[in-house]
Amino acid sequence: MEEDRQEQLETSVEPDSSPQDTAAPEQTAAPETATPAEEKKDPKGTGLYLMLHDFVYIFAFVTVIFVFAIRLVGVDGDSMYPTLHHGDYLCLLSNVLYRDVQPGDVIVVTRENGEFAGEPIVKRVIATGGQTVDIDFDEGIVYVDGEPLSEPYINEPTYLSYHELGMGMQYPLTVDEDCLFVMGDNRNHSADSRYSPLGQVENREVLGKVLFMLLPGRGSNNGYADCERRDFRRIGVVS
Repeated sequence: MEEDRQEQLETSVEPDSSPQDTAAPEQTAAPETATPAEEKKDPKGTGLYLMLHDFVYIFAFVTVIFVFAIRLVGVDGDSMYPTLHHGDYLCLLSNVLYRDVQPGDVIVVTRENGEFAGEPIVKRVIATGGQTVDIDFDEGIVYVDGEPLSEPYINEPTYLSYHELGMGMQYPLTVDEDCLFVMGDNRNHSADSRYSPLGQVENREVLGKVLFMLLPGRGSNNGYADCERRDFRRIGVVS
C-alpha cells in the first residue's frame, strides 16, 4: 500500500512543462537626432536698409570728390579754339587743391560781378604776379619779361589789342601780385586780359585748372570746326 501511495505521489507531482518567462531584451531607445536649426531670417526691410546705407555713403563720397577735388565745366564759345571747341565738357582740378598756378596752364575763372558775372571763363595763363607782359600787335608776338613766347597752341598771331574799341590795356603791363594775365588761344576772337572790362584776373577768382576734355562738343559756333559730328579723338589731357 505504501508503494502504491508513493507512486501516486510521484505521478501527481509532474514537472511544470510550461516554458518559463524569459525577459525580453530591452529595446534601447534610438537617440533623438537634432534637426538643423532654422536660419534666422533677416527682419523685413533689412536688405533695403543696407542698400540705402551704402548708397548714402557712395553719394557722400562722390559729393566730396566733386566739391573738393574735381569739377565739370562746359565750354561756351570759341575763344580757346583750336585747343577747345564750343560745347566741350571739361574736367577741372578744383581750386581747393590747385594752388600753384603756372604760365601755360588752361584755367577756368569766375567773376562775381561785372560784364562776365557768373560765367565760367576758360583761358590760358600767360603771366603771373610780378611778370611783365608786352605785345607787338603789328607782328602778333607776345613777350613776357622781355622774352617772346613760343605758342604752338594758338589759332593765329595776336593782332587784336582792343584799342580799336577804346577798351585796351596799356603795355608793357606788370601783373599785380596775386593776379594773372590770361588770353584765349583764338587770339583775335577772345575777350581776355587785353580787354579792360575783364583785365587782370585775381587768383581767388580761379575755379580750377583744366585737366581733361571728357566729351567733345559738336564743333564751333563760328565756323571753326565741324558742327555735325563729335570728334572723340580729341578726348584726353588738355595742355
